[in-house]
Amino acid sequence: MAYQEVTTIGYGTRVGRSFKSIGSGFVLFCLATALLWWNEGRAVKTEKMLDEAGGAYVEMPNPGKKDASLEGELICGTAMATTEDSLCDTDFGIGAKAISIRRTVEYYQWEEHVKETRKDKLGGSEEVTKEYTYTKGWVSRPIESADFKDRAYQKKNMVLTTVEEAEQYAENVSWGAYKLSESLVQSISSREDMELSIPEDLLAQLDKNTQTAYERFYGKQSQPVVQPTATAEVSDSAKAANDSVSQTMTAAENKRDLEYVHQAGNVLYYGRVPGSPEVGDVRVTFEKIVPAKVTVMAVVDGDSFKPFKAKNGKRFERLVMGKKTGDEIIEDAKTTNNVWTWILRFIGVILVIVGLKGIFGIIETILKVVPFVAGIFGWGIGLVCTVVGVVWSLIVIALAWLFYRPLLGIALLALAGFLIWVFAFKGKDKLKDLAAKSRKQPEAAATV
Repeated sequence: MAYQEVTTIGYGTRVGRSFKSIGSGFVLFCLATALLWWNEGRAVKTEKMLDEAGGAYVEMPNPGKKDASLEGELICGTAMATTEDSLCDTDFGIGAKAISIRRTVEYYQWEEHVKETRKDKLGGSEEVTKEYTYTKGWVSRPIESADFKDRAYQKKNMVLTTVEEAEQYAENVSWGAYKLSESLVQSISSREDMELSIPEDLLAQLDKNTQTAYERFYGKQSQPVVQPTATAEVSDSAKAANDSVSQTMTAAENKRDLEYVHQAGNVLYYGRVPGSPEVGDVRVTFEKIVPAKVTVMAVVDGDSFKPFKAKNGKRFERLVMGKKTGDEIIEDAKTTNNVWTWILRFIGVILVIVGLKGIFGIIETILKVVPFVAGIFGWGIGLVCTVVGVVWSLIVIALAWLFYRPLLGIALLALAGFLIWVFAFKGKDKLKDLAAKSRKQPEAAATV
């Protein structure tokens, strides 16, 4: 059964909070307006930069040979990204000749979830009900269970060990006769599992430390445990992750049969049974980036590369996997720019509306003495804030486009003006019609 916490917020407290919301709403409204303006400028500048880059680049037919005539030119070419550097994870004594190696860490923990419902009460108070539920799952960092609301779950979390996530890159990554810059190297995504070969003496020490941590929390185990039957509530994602780990750990034979530490494939597992994790278990996954064919679009700078700088100051460089033409890279970049433009526009409009509701929400809160009346006014205030927020956002976007691109800006201003006319005048006419009909109904009733 879920743990519930019920609190009541008084009418005076709610009104006081609404007054505070006026200031925060105004700040949010201003920030959202600034975001809309900035986003339009960013979109236009990025598009102009991409157009300039698309007309300036030259194909590099043979990256395996340096060409002095291409110095300072924006080039596009395809070659293998390779390295002779050997990288080492010193904490676990493993390494590989790779462009990059990375370890990620997950902890099996109890997680707290809260569902909140609010109910207005006659007189202006508000009843807030919070329902807390708990599930087990893999998370990226330990969870402090001492702060859980349900005492039955407090101090239920522990970890057998803590391991820092880490990633390192090779300093020398070749691309034909050239060397890739750090920013380009970090764009390579040819990731593969890293075979583990952790020294046995280190594994034995890890096993001993893990056993100590386990027994400190769970107590000493008289016998090795076989697969236990899970009785706790486990989320669907955790079940899927458990199945995946179980398959990984059983598909490859452990290099040494230890009770509390297991390694198989690219996973190092702290815990007794990888297929049935217990709270506190930890799994560390090791991956590497291997040589791969990539396409680079950047400015030749000696034996390396630097970003292309457009006339408006915007910079551009790309490394994509596989073989692509310069036109394809530019087109993909334009698509990405358009997607981000619309995403930020949507976020900006929503924040403008939320800001306006924060400013004018005090009206609804004052009327909360009678929840039914407040609900009607709240719906109307929400509608007005939405319409005004959309219109305001269109005006801001139009003004920004007038500043950056006049023709489209004029069209957007015309659209905003049309919406204002529809809302202000047509809405007023509709209200008059409704009022006239309401007067006619009593007259008709009296005649009958």
